[in-house]
Amino acid sequence: MNTITPVLQATQAAAASVRRLSDDQKTVLLNRLADLILDQCAAILDENRKDLDAMPDEDPKKDRLLLNEKRIADLADSLRQVAGLPDPSGQVLLERTLEQGLQLRKVAVPLGVVGVIYESRPNVTLDVAALCLRSGNACVLKGGKEAHHSNQCLVGLIQSVLREFRVPEDAVSLLPPDRAVVNELLTATRYVDIIIPRGSESLIQFVRQNSLVPTIETGAGVCHTYVEETADLTKAQDIVVNAKVSRPSVCNSLDCVLVDRTVAADFLPMLIGDFEKWQVEVFADEEAYAILAEAGYIRLLPAQLSDFGREFLDYKCAVKVVSGLEEALSHIQTYSSRHSEAIISRKPAIIDRFLNEVDAAAVYANASTRFTDGGVFGLGAEIGISTQKLHARGPFALEKLVTEKWIVTGDGQVRW
Repeated sequence: MNTITPVLQATQAAAASVRRLSDDQKTVLLNRLADLILDQCAAILDENRKDLDAMPDEDPKKDRLLLNEKRIADLADSLRQVAGLPDPSGQVLLERTLEQGLQLRKVAVPLGVVGVIYESRPNVTLDVAALCLRSGNACVLKGGKEAHHSNQCLVGLIQSVLREFRVPEDAVSLLPPDRAVVNELLTATRYVDIIIPRGSESLIQFVRQNSLVPTIETGAGVCHTYVEETADLTKAQDIVVNAKVSRPSVCNSLDCVLVDRTVAADFLPMLIGDFEKWQVEVFADEEAYAILAEAGYIRLLPAQLSDFGREFLDYKCAVKVVSGLEEALSHIQTYSSRHSEAIISRKPAIIDRFLNEVDAAAVYANASTRFTDGGVFGLGAEIGISTQKLHARGPFALEKLVTEKWIVTGDGQVRW
Protein backbone atom coordinates (compact mmCIF):
# COMPACT_ATOMS: atom_id res chain seq x y z
CA MET A 1 0.00 0.00 0.00
CA ASN A 2 1.58 3.26 -1.16
CA THR A 3 -0.79 5.45 0.83
CA ILE A 4 -3.34 4.91 3.56
CA THR A 5 -5.43 7.90 2.51
CA PRO A 6 -8.23 5.76 0.97
CA VAL A 7 -8.53 3.82 4.25
CA LEU A 8 -8.70 7.01 6.28
CA GLN A 9 -11.25 8.54 3.94
CA ALA A 10 -13.44 5.44 4.19
CA THR A 11 -13.23 5.44 7.99
CA GLN A 12 -14.16 9.10 8.16
CA ALA A 13 -17.17 8.45 5.92
CA ALA A 14 -18.20 5.46 8.04
CA ALA A 15 -18.13 7.53 11.22
CA ALA A 16 -21.48 9.07 10.28
CA SER A 17 -23.09 5.63 10.28
CA VAL A 18 -21.77 4.93 13.77
CA ARG A 19 -23.14 8.23 15.03
CA ARG A 20 -26.58 7.27 13.70
CA LEU A 21 -26.73 4.04 15.72
CA SER A 22 -29.14 4.20 18.61
CA ASP A 23 -28.13 3.44 22.17
CA ASP A 24 -29.92 0.08 22.00
CA GLN A 25 -28.32 -0.82 18.66
CA LYS A 26 -24.83 -0.20 20.03
CA THR A 27 -25.59 -2.32 23.08
CA VAL A 28 -26.86 -5.22 21.00
CA LEU A 29 -23.93 -4.90 18.56
CA LEU A 30 -21.32 -5.20 21.31
CA ASN A 31 -23.09 -8.12 22.96
CA ARG A 32 -23.20 -9.84 19.57
CA LEU A 33 -19.44 -9.27 19.22
CA ALA A 34 -18.89 -10.80 22.67
CA ASP A 35 -20.82 -13.90 21.58
CA LEU A 36 -18.83 -14.12 18.34
CA ILE A 37 -15.36 -14.00 19.89
CA LEU A 38 -16.37 -16.80 22.26
CA ASP A 39 -17.70 -18.83 19.33
CA GLN A 40 -14.50 -18.18 17.37
CA CYS A 41 -12.11 -18.74 20.28
CA ALA A 42 -10.26 -21.60 18.55
CA ALA A 43 -9.72 -19.57 15.39
CA ILE A 44 -8.45 -16.58 17.38
CA LEU A 45 -6.01 -18.78 19.29
CA ASP A 46 -4.73 -20.32 16.05
CA GLU A 47 -3.89 -16.88 14.68
CA ASN A 48 -2.41 -15.77 17.99
CA ARG A 49 -0.18 -18.86 17.98
CA LYS A 50 1.35 -17.70 14.69
CA ASP A 51 2.36 -14.43 16.37
CA LEU A 52 3.62 -16.16 19.51
CA ASP A 53 5.75 -18.59 17.50
CA ALA A 54 7.54 -15.66 15.87
CA MET A 55 8.49 -14.04 19.20
CA PRO A 56 11.40 -15.30 21.33
CA ASP A 57 10.35 -16.82 24.65
CA GLU A 58 12.66 -14.47 26.57
CA ASP A 59 10.96 -11.36 25.16
CA PRO A 60 9.04 -9.73 28.07
CA LYS A 61 6.36 -8.56 25.61
CA LYS A 62 5.33 -12.18 24.99
CA ASP A 63 2.95 -12.12 27.94
CA ARG A 64 1.25 -9.05 26.45
CA LEU A 65 0.88 -10.86 23.14
CA LEU A 66 -0.55 -14.04 24.62
CA LEU A 67 -4.24 -14.88 24.26
CA ASN A 68 -5.78 -17.95 25.87
CA GLU A 69 -9.29 -19.14 26.62
CA LYS A 70 -9.44 -17.24 29.91
CA ARG A 71 -8.23 -13.99 28.37
CA ILE A 72 -10.72 -14.29 25.53
CA ALA A 73 -13.50 -14.96 28.04
CA ASP A 74 -12.35 -11.86 29.95
CA LEU A 75 -12.44 -9.84 26.72
CA ALA A 76 -15.99 -11.00 26.09
CA ASP A 77 -16.93 -9.96 29.62
CA SER A 78 -15.31 -6.57 29.02
CA LEU A 79 -17.33 -6.13 25.82
CA ARG A 80 -20.52 -6.82 27.75
CA GLN A 81 -19.50 -4.37 30.47
CA VAL A 82 -18.90 -1.63 27.90
CA ALA A 83 -22.23 -2.47 26.25
CA GLY A 84 -23.95 -1.96 29.60
CA LEU A 85 -22.40 1.44 30.31
CA PRO A 86 -24.31 4.67 29.57
CA ASP A 87 -23.57 6.12 26.15
CA PRO A 88 -21.62 9.34 26.82
CA SER A 89 -22.57 10.89 23.48
CA GLY A 90 -25.78 12.85 23.21
CA GLN A 91 -25.86 13.80 26.89
CA VAL A 92 -27.00 17.40 27.50
CA LEU A 93 -24.34 19.02 29.66
CA LEU A 94 -25.91 22.45 29.94
CA GLU A 95 -29.20 24.01 28.88
CA ARG A 96 -30.43 27.61 29.21
CA THR A 97 -32.33 30.38 27.46
CA LEU A 98 -30.32 33.50 26.61
CA GLU A 99 -31.81 36.97 27.08
CA GLN A 100 -32.26 37.26 23.31
CA GLY A 101 -34.60 34.27 23.44
CA LEU A 102 -32.07 31.84 22.00
CA GLN A 103 -32.26 28.27 23.27
CA LEU A 104 -28.73 27.14 24.17
CA ARG A 105 -27.56 23.58 24.80
CA LYS A 106 -24.10 22.11 25.33
CA VAL A 107 -24.14 18.48 24.20
CA ALA A 108 -21.53 15.70 24.38
CA VAL A 109 -20.70 14.43 20.88
CA PRO A 110 -18.28 11.79 19.56
CA LEU A 111 -14.73 12.82 18.74
CA GLY A 112 -15.13 11.41 15.22
CA VAL A 113 -12.22 9.24 14.05
CA VAL A 114 -9.89 7.94 16.75
CA GLY A 115 -6.47 6.70 15.67
CA VAL A 116 -4.65 4.33 18.03
CA ILE A 117 -1.04 3.19 17.61
CA TYR A 118 -0.09 0.25 19.82
CA GLU A 119 2.34 -2.62 20.09
CA SER A 120 2.05 -6.26 21.10
CA ARG A 121 -1.36 -6.31 22.81
CA PRO A 122 -4.17 -7.76 20.68
CA ASN A 123 -6.66 -7.17 23.50
CA VAL A 124 -6.29 -3.46 22.71
CA THR A 125 -7.89 -4.14 19.33
CA LEU A 126 -11.16 -5.21 20.94
CA ASP A 127 -11.01 -2.67 23.77
CA VAL A 128 -10.55 0.28 21.40
CA ALA A 129 -13.20 -0.90 18.95
CA ALA A 130 -15.74 -1.46 21.73
CA LEU A 131 -15.14 1.89 23.42
CA CYS A 132 -15.20 3.80 20.15
CA LEU A 133 -18.36 2.15 18.84
CA ARG A 134 -20.18 2.56 22.17
CA SER A 135 -19.38 6.28 22.20
CA GLY A 136 -20.31 6.80 18.53
CA ASN A 137 -16.78 6.99 17.10
CA ALA A 138 -15.01 5.26 14.23
CA CYS A 139 -11.43 4.11 14.73
CA VAL A 140 -8.23 3.46 12.81
CA LEU A 141 -5.98 0.84 14.40
CA LYS A 142 -2.23 0.63 13.84
CA GLY A 143 -1.04 -2.46 15.66
CA GLY A 144 2.49 -3.81 15.75
CA LYS A 145 3.78 -6.43 13.35
CA GLU A 146 4.32 -8.85 16.25
CA ALA A 147 0.51 -9.11 16.73
CA HIS A 148 -0.60 -8.79 13.11
CA HIS A 149 -2.20 -12.23 12.70
CA SER A 150 -4.14 -11.79 15.96
CA ASN A 151 -5.24 -8.27 15.03
CA GLN A 152 -6.33 -9.27 11.54
CA CYS A 153 -8.48 -12.05 12.96
CA LEU A 154 -10.09 -9.82 15.60
CA VAL A 155 -10.77 -6.95 13.20
CA GLY A 156 -12.27 -9.43 10.75
CA LEU A 157 -14.73 -10.54 13.45
CA ILE A 158 -15.54 -6.94 14.37
CA GLN A 159 -16.18 -6.05 10.74
CA SER A 160 -18.44 -9.07 10.26
CA VAL A 161 -20.63 -7.83 13.12
CA LEU A 162 -20.66 -4.31 11.67
CA ARG A 163 -21.95 -5.72 8.39
CA GLU A 164 -24.72 -7.55 10.27
CA PHE A 165 -25.86 -4.19 11.64
CA ARG A 166 -25.56 -2.47 8.25
CA VAL A 167 -22.66 -0.33 9.41
CA PRO A 168 -19.77 0.07 6.93
CA GLU A 169 -16.95 -2.22 7.98
CA ASP A 170 -14.55 0.72 7.52
CA ALA A 171 -15.84 2.07 10.84
CA VAL A 172 -13.10 -0.09 12.39
CA SER A 173 -10.04 -0.16 10.13
CA LEU A 174 -6.74 -1.96 10.59
CA LEU A 175 -3.72 -0.39 8.95
CA PRO A 176 -0.77 -2.44 7.65
CA PRO A 177 1.82 -3.25 10.32
CA ASP A 178 4.55 -1.42 8.39
CA ARG A 179 6.11 1.48 10.26
CA ALA A 180 6.07 3.47 7.03
CA VAL A 181 2.36 4.22 7.46
CA VAL A 182 2.81 5.87 10.86
CA ASN A 183 4.04 9.21 9.57
CA GLU A 184 1.12 9.48 7.17
CA LEU A 185 -1.32 8.69 9.99
CA LEU A 186 0.27 11.31 12.24
CA THR A 187 -0.22 14.02 9.62
CA ALA A 188 -3.74 13.04 8.49
CA THR A 189 -5.42 16.07 10.04
CA ARG A 190 -8.25 16.03 7.48
CA TYR A 191 -9.37 12.52 8.38
CA VAL A 192 -8.29 11.71 11.96
CA ASP A 193 -9.44 13.71 14.99
CA ILE A 194 -7.19 12.34 17.71
CA ILE A 195 -4.18 10.00 18.00
CA ILE A 196 -3.59 7.84 21.06
CA PRO A 197 -0.26 5.98 21.29
CA ARG A 198 -0.14 3.01 23.64
CA GLY A 199 3.15 1.26 24.21
CA SER A 200 6.77 1.98 24.99
CA GLU A 201 8.18 5.34 26.02
CA SER A 202 10.00 5.55 22.68
CA LEU A 203 6.74 5.08 20.77
CA ILE A 204 4.94 7.72 22.84
CA GLN A 205 7.76 10.23 22.44
CA PHE A 206 7.90 9.63 18.68
CA VAL A 207 4.19 10.34 18.37
CA ARG A 208 4.44 13.43 20.57
CA GLN A 209 7.24 14.87 18.50
CA ASN A 210 5.85 14.06 15.04
CA SER A 211 2.06 14.21 15.21
CA LEU A 212 0.10 17.08 13.71
CA VAL A 213 -3.08 15.41 14.94
CA PRO A 214 -3.95 16.17 18.61
CA THR A 215 -2.49 13.46 20.85
CA ILE A 216 -3.31 11.84 24.18
CA GLU A 217 -0.30 10.19 25.82
CA THR A 218 -0.87 6.79 27.39
CA GLY A 219 1.12 3.78 28.40
CA ALA A 220 4.51 4.59 29.88
CA GLY A 221 4.58 3.82 33.57
CA VAL A 222 7.49 4.35 35.96
CA CYS A 223 5.76 3.37 39.19
CA HIS A 224 7.14 3.68 42.73
CA THR A 225 6.11 2.21 46.07
CA TYR A 226 7.37 4.02 49.17
CA VAL A 227 7.63 1.92 52.35
CA GLU A 228 7.42 4.54 55.10
CA GLU A 229 8.87 3.94 58.58
CA THR A 230 5.46 3.24 60.20
CA ALA A 231 4.40 0.73 57.53
CA ASP A 232 3.03 -2.69 58.39
CA LEU A 233 5.98 -4.55 56.87
CA THR A 234 4.05 -7.76 56.23
CA LYS A 235 1.48 -5.84 54.21
CA ALA A 236 4.26 -3.92 52.52
CA GLN A 237 5.93 -7.18 51.50
CA ASP A 238 2.71 -8.47 49.92
CA ILE A 239 2.05 -5.19 48.12
CA VAL A 240 5.57 -4.77 46.74
CA VAL A 241 5.77 -8.38 45.55
CA ASN A 242 2.34 -8.21 43.92
CA ALA A 243 3.10 -4.91 42.20
CA LYS A 244 6.32 -6.32 40.78
CA VAL A 245 5.64 -9.94 39.82
CA SER A 246 1.90 -10.36 39.20
CA ARG A 247 2.27 -9.08 35.63
CA PRO A 248 5.55 -7.22 35.14
CA SER A 249 5.06 -6.46 31.43
CA VAL A 250 2.22 -3.98 32.01
CA CYS A 251 2.46 -0.26 32.68
CA ASN A 252 1.07 -0.31 36.23
CA SER A 253 3.71 -2.73 37.52
CA LEU A 254 6.29 -1.62 40.08
CA ASP A 255 9.62 -0.24 38.87
CA CYS A 256 11.19 1.23 42.01
CA VAL A 257 10.92 0.50 45.73
CA LEU A 258 11.73 3.37 48.07
CA VAL A 259 12.39 2.23 51.65
CA ASP A 260 12.73 4.40 54.72
CA ARG A 261 16.18 4.03 56.23
CA THR A 262 14.78 3.18 59.68
CA VAL A 263 13.08 0.01 58.39
CA ALA A 264 15.31 -0.91 55.43
CA ALA A 265 17.38 -3.51 57.31
CA ASP A 266 14.20 -5.26 58.48
CA PHE A 267 12.15 -4.92 55.32
CA LEU A 268 14.48 -5.61 52.38
CA PRO A 269 15.42 -9.17 53.49
CA MET A 270 11.68 -9.94 53.66
CA LEU A 271 11.53 -9.61 49.86
CA ILE A 272 14.22 -12.17 49.16
CA GLY A 273 12.12 -15.34 49.22
CA ASP A 274 9.52 -14.06 46.77
CA PHE A 275 12.06 -12.27 44.60
CA GLU A 276 14.15 -15.45 44.35
CA LYS A 277 11.05 -17.45 43.41
CA TRP A 278 10.30 -15.06 40.54
CA GLN A 279 13.98 -14.43 39.73
CA VAL A 280 13.67 -10.69 40.13
CA GLU A 281 16.81 -8.78 39.25
CA VAL A 282 17.41 -5.91 41.67
CA PHE A 283 19.28 -2.71 40.86
CA ALA A 284 20.08 -1.36 44.31
CA ASP A 285 21.61 1.86 45.58
CA GLU A 286 24.62 1.55 47.89
CA GLU A 287 22.69 1.10 51.15
CA ALA A 288 20.12 -1.32 49.74
CA TYR A 289 22.87 -3.28 48.00
CA ALA A 290 24.75 -3.78 51.28
CA ILE A 291 21.62 -4.97 53.10
CA LEU A 292 20.54 -7.38 50.35
CA ALA A 293 24.07 -8.71 49.78
CA GLU A 294 24.50 -9.43 53.48
CA ALA A 295 21.14 -11.22 53.46
CA GLY A 296 22.39 -13.45 50.64
CA TYR A 297 20.43 -12.18 47.64
CA ILE A 298 22.33 -13.06 44.47
CA ARG A 299 20.33 -11.37 41.68
CA LEU A 300 21.79 -8.04 42.67
CA LEU A 301 23.46 -5.25 40.74
CA PRO A 302 24.63 -1.79 41.81
CA ALA A 303 22.11 0.76 40.56
CA GLN A 304 23.21 3.28 37.97
CA LEU A 305 21.55 6.67 37.76
CA SER A 306 19.76 5.49 34.60
CA ASP A 307 18.07 2.67 36.55
CA PHE A 308 15.92 5.24 38.34
CA GLY A 309 13.17 6.50 36.08
CA ARG A 310 13.42 3.29 34.05
CA GLU A 311 10.32 1.33 33.02
CA PHE A 312 11.54 -2.25 33.26
CA LEU A 313 8.50 -4.21 31.95
CA ASP A 314 10.25 -7.32 33.22
CA TYR A 315 11.22 -9.15 36.42
CA LYS A 316 13.54 -6.31 37.37
CA CYS A 317 13.28 -3.36 39.72
CA ALA A 318 15.29 -0.60 41.34
CA VAL A 319 15.58 -0.21 45.12
CA LYS A 320 16.63 2.93 46.98
CA VAL A 321 16.91 3.73 50.68
CA VAL A 322 15.59 7.20 51.57
CA SER A 323 15.79 9.32 54.71
CA GLY A 324 12.07 9.96 54.97
CA LEU A 325 9.02 11.40 53.25
CA GLU A 326 10.74 14.51 51.87
CA GLU A 327 13.39 12.49 50.05
CA ALA A 328 10.79 10.01 48.79
CA LEU A 329 8.64 12.84 47.42
CA SER A 330 11.66 14.46 45.80
CA HIS A 331 12.74 11.19 44.17
CA ILE A 332 9.25 10.53 42.80
CA GLN A 333 8.98 14.11 41.54
CA THR A 334 12.26 13.63 39.65
CA TYR A 335 11.76 10.16 38.21
CA SER A 336 8.03 9.43 38.02
CA SER A 337 6.22 9.22 34.68
CA ARG A 338 3.08 10.47 36.53
CA HIS A 339 1.30 7.12 36.12
CA SER A 340 0.74 5.35 39.47
CA GLU A 341 2.49 5.87 42.82
CA ALA A 342 1.95 4.22 46.21
CA ILE A 343 2.81 4.70 49.88
CA ILE A 344 2.70 2.04 52.59
CA SER A 345 2.19 3.73 55.95
CA ARG A 346 0.12 3.70 59.14
CA LYS A 347 0.41 7.44 59.74
CA PRO A 348 -2.61 9.40 58.40
CA ALA A 349 -0.80 12.74 58.20
CA ILE A 350 2.01 11.19 56.13
CA ILE A 351 -0.48 9.38 53.89
CA ASP A 352 -2.43 12.60 53.31
CA ARG A 353 0.69 14.50 52.33
CA PHE A 354 1.72 11.78 49.90
CA LEU A 355 -1.72 11.54 48.28
CA ASN A 356 -2.04 15.32 48.01
CA GLU A 357 1.47 16.16 46.87
CA VAL A 358 2.43 13.35 44.49
CA ASP A 359 1.67 14.40 40.92
CA ALA A 360 0.36 11.27 39.21
CA ALA A 361 -2.76 10.00 37.47
CA ALA A 362 -3.39 7.52 40.31
CA VAL A 363 -2.03 7.55 43.85
CA TYR A 364 -2.42 4.74 46.38
CA ALA A 365 -2.21 4.28 50.11
CA ASN A 366 -1.54 0.73 51.34
CA ALA A 367 -2.43 -0.96 48.04
CA SER A 368 -0.73 -2.21 44.90
CA THR A 369 -0.37 0.02 41.83
CA ARG A 370 -1.59 -2.93 39.78
CA PHE A 371 -5.17 -1.74 40.29
CA THR A 372 -4.79 1.17 37.84
CA ASP A 373 -7.00 -0.20 35.09
CA GLY A 374 -10.17 0.92 33.34
CA GLY A 375 -11.95 -2.37 33.95
CA VAL A 376 -11.03 -2.47 37.64
CA PHE A 377 -12.16 1.16 38.06
CA GLY A 378 -15.58 0.24 36.70
CA LEU A 379 -15.05 1.86 33.29
CA GLY A 380 -15.52 -1.37 31.31
CA ALA A 381 -12.23 -1.10 29.45
CA GLU A 382 -9.64 1.50 28.54
CA ILE A 383 -7.59 2.62 25.58
CA GLY A 384 -4.71 3.27 27.94
CA ILE A 385 -3.68 5.21 31.05
CA SER A 386 -3.30 8.89 30.26
CA THR A 387 -0.37 10.51 32.07
CA GLN A 388 -1.07 14.04 30.84
CA LYS A 389 -3.48 16.61 32.24
CA LEU A 390 -5.45 18.01 29.32
CA HIS A 391 -8.76 16.36 28.39
CA ALA A 392 -8.15 13.09 30.24
CA ARG A 393 -6.00 11.70 33.04
CA GLY A 394 -5.85 8.13 34.28
CA PRO A 395 -7.78 5.39 32.47
CA PHE A 396 -8.77 6.79 29.06
CA ALA A 397 -12.13 5.16 28.74
CA LEU A 398 -15.66 5.63 27.45
CA GLU A 399 -16.57 8.95 29.04
CA LYS A 400 -13.44 10.62 27.57
CA LEU A 401 -14.18 9.66 23.94
CA VAL A 402 -16.47 12.63 23.49
CA THR A 403 -16.10 16.36 23.02
CA GLU A 404 -18.66 19.16 23.21
CA LYS A 405 -20.93 20.88 20.74
CA TRP A 406 -22.93 24.06 21.37
CA ILE A 407 -26.39 23.94 19.82
CA VAL A 408 -28.21 27.27 19.48
CA THR A 409 -31.84 27.45 18.32
CA GLY A 410 -33.47 30.75 17.44
CA ASP A 411 -36.44 32.31 15.73
CA GLY A 412 -34.93 35.02 13.51
CA GLN A 413 -32.62 36.67 16.07
CA VAL A 414 -29.67 38.66 14.73
CA ARG A 415 -26.80 40.48 16.45
CA TRP A 416 -25.39 43.78 15.27
